[in-house]
Amino acid sequence: MRVYIETTIPSYLTSWPSPKVVHAGHQISTRDWWENHREAFDLFTSLVTHQEASSGDSDAAQRRMHSLEGIPLLAITPECESIAQSILAAGVIPAKADRDALHIGVATFHSMNVLLTWNIRHIANATIRQELRELIASLGYSLPTICTPEELLPQSL
Repeated sequence: MRVYIETTIPSYLTSWPSPKVVHAGHQISTRDWWENHREAFDLFTSLVTHQEASSGDSDAAQRRMHSLEGIPLLAITPECESIAQSILAAGVIPAKADRDALHIGVATFHSMNVLLTWNIRHIANATIRQELRELIASLGYSLPTICTPEELLPQSL
């Protein structure tokens, strides 16, 4: 299974433990998936993720970038940018979140099975996913499954 790693994954993976219960839970499940289950998947990312991960506090950026080492970069093609522009033009994602649209464009164009993210506001949102699915289909592509690391953890019976 081909998994596109969006910027929130290395952010949750490498950040200091959060005092907020929900964020701490996300950090724990991200680390669990990363340390114990990611080897079962083919991971990919893009220059967008690298650009976002390398910004901000230099120590935190270094940790984020270190976590991305060895993960192949997918090209940001004109088709990726066109998909992103269509998402923005349709108003599915606000213009200020143009990088989020580009993550979706890259993952879609390169036929990823999964777009892994904690970005609930603009990507892993049930309402947005449905609108994205319809829009992406109208462009002739298939939207990757958008989910969080918790959704990729093995199910126990």
